[in-house]
Amino acid sequence: MKKFFIFWASQAFSLIGSAVVEFALAWYLTKETGSATILSTAVLVALIPQILLGPLIGPLIDRWNRKTIMIFADMSVTLVTVALVVLFLTNTIEIWHIYAAMFLRAIGQSFQFPAMMAAVATIVPEQHLSRANGLNQMLQGVIGIAAPPLGALLMEMLPMQGVLAVDIGTAIIGIGCLLFIVIPQPVRTTLGMKLNIIGDMVQGFRYLWTGKGLRQLMGLIALTGFFATPAFVLIPMLVNNHLAGDVLKLGWINSAFGVGMISGGVLLGIWGGLKKRILTCLLGIFIVGLTMIGLGFTSERLFYFSLSVSLLSGIGLAIANAPFMAIINSIVAKDMQGRIFSVIGSISAVMTPLGLAFAGPLADAIGIRWIFFIGGGGFILLVPLSLLSRSLMNLESQKPEEKLPEANR
Repeated sequence: MKKFFIFWASQAFSLIGSAVVEFALAWYLTKETGSATILSTAVLVALIPQILLGPLIGPLIDRWNRKTIMIFADMSVTLVTVALVVLFLTNTIEIWHIYAAMFLRAIGQSFQFPAMMAAVATIVPEQHLSRANGLNQMLQGVIGIAAPPLGALLMEMLPMQGVLAVDIGTAIIGIGCLLFIVIPQPVRTTLGMKLNIIGDMVQGFRYLWTGKGLRQLMGLIALTGFFATPAFVLIPMLVNNHLAGDVLKLGWINSAFGVGMISGGVLLGIWGGLKKRILTCLLGIFIVGLTMIGLGFTSERLFYFSLSVSLLSGIGLAIANAPFMAIINSIVAKDMQGRIFSVIGSISAVMTPLGLAFAGPLADAIGIRWIFFIGGGGFILLVPLSLLSRSLMNLESQKPEEKLPEANR
C-alpha cells in the first residue's frame, strides 16, 4: 500500500489546489456580477466536457500510459491557471475568459479522474480496494470542508492572481510525487493494436450492455445521482426557507456533511466493508436515504437534529461510493476501466442538470421539504430492488475475463 499512499498524496495536493481555484472563480463571478444566471452558466460550462467528451476520452485512457495522462492533465490545467494569473495581473480579465478557463480545466479533469480511478486497480491488491477507495472518499470530505474556507482566507490575504498561484504550487507538488512511482500498464485483453476511438468507445458500451449485473450497477449509480443531486444542491433553499436564511447554519450543515465523508472514509479504510461489497454499497444507500428524509424535517427547533443527520449522510455517502469504485476496479478488465470510469463520470455529470430540471419546478409547486422526502424514499426503495436482483448480487463473483464480449475473447 506504500505506493498507493504516495499516489494518494499526489492527487490530494492536485485536487485541493483545483478546489480552491474553483471556489475562488465562483466567488469572483458572484461578487463581480451578482448574477445567478452567470454563475449557473459557469457550472454548466464546466459540466459540458465531462458529459460530451467522457466516452471519447475513455478509450485513450485505456490505451495510453495512465501516469503520463495524469501528469499531462495536471500540467494542462496548470497552464490554464497560469493564463488566468496573467489576465488578472494585467487587469484584462473578462467573464468569457473565466468561462473558457473553466471549460479547458474541465477537459483536463475529464482525463485525470478516470485515469486516477483506473490506476488504483493496478497498484492496490484486490483485498485492499475498498480501503483504498474509502481513503479517496475521505479525501473528498477533506476537500469539501477545507477548500471553501481556505479559498476565502486566501482571497482575504492575497489578490486573485495570488490565490490562483496556489493551484500552480500544489500542481507542481502533485506532479513531483507522481514522478517517483511506477504505475503498471494493464495487459491488453480488450484492445486491438490500432487506435480506433469510436470502435473502442462502442466496445466499452457493449461491455457494459452485455453484462447484466454491470449494466444494473450503472443504473444504480445513475438513479442514486438522480435522487441525491437535487436535494444536496437545494440545501441552501432549505436553509433559506426553514432556518431563516442563516448562512452560518448552512455552513455548519455543509461542514457536518464533510466531517461525515471523512469519518466514513476513515471507517472504510480501517474496516474494509462487508465481504460482499455490493452489500456495503446498499448499506450506505440506505443510510443516505434515511438521512435525506431526516433533513426534510429541518427547522430552527430541530437544527441540531439536522446537523446530526447531515453528518450521518456524509458517512453513508462515503460507505456507498467507495465500494462502487472497488467493484469496478475488481470486476472490469484493467484495460477497460478508463472507458467505464469515463462513462460513470458522464452519467454523474448528466444527473446534475437532469435532476434539477425535475426538482426545481417540483420544489416550487409542493415545497422544498418534499424534494428531500422523495429523494430519500427513492434511495430506500433502491435497496430492496437491488437485493432482488440476482445478477447484481452475484456480480462480484465473476472475474473480469468472464464479462468480455464474445468478439473480444
